[in-house]
Amino acid sequence: MKEGDLVIVPMPQIDGSVKDRPAIILREMPPFRDILLCGVTTQLRHSAKDFDELISPSDGDFVASGLKHESLIRRGYLVVVPRSKIAGTIGSVSIRVLKFAFRASPTRIIRARQPAEQPGQGMLVMFPSPH
Repeated sequence: MKEGDLVIVPMPQIDGSVKDRPAIILREMPPFRDILLCGVTTQLRHSAKDFDELISPSDGDFVASGLKHESLIRRGYLVVVPRSKIAGTIGSVSIRVLKFAFRASPTRIIRARQPAEQPGQGMLVMFPSPH
């Protein structure tokens, strides 16, 4: 697994449930080698203008992604998971898409952890910066 790979991983949902979803590997995080992921969804109605990126069958890199449907790359849906939670790789995204996912944005990142969680687990939550 490497940066830019599109993987299937259990992702937390807004209702607290966890479902297997596609996500892009952004980076390995020290010191536990956890993986920083950017969520991908087919729920196009959730698009945040100037924040999310659409990847569609007309894009030259769509086939390599392994996605089956037009999807949104959700820069506001970041999660850190242990490497062992990744079920497998379905494809990869282009450098263009990976750079988009990493593009600086006016946000602050907070690592949220439930009390019962072990080190190396948790969810990364992004909030708009007050500035």
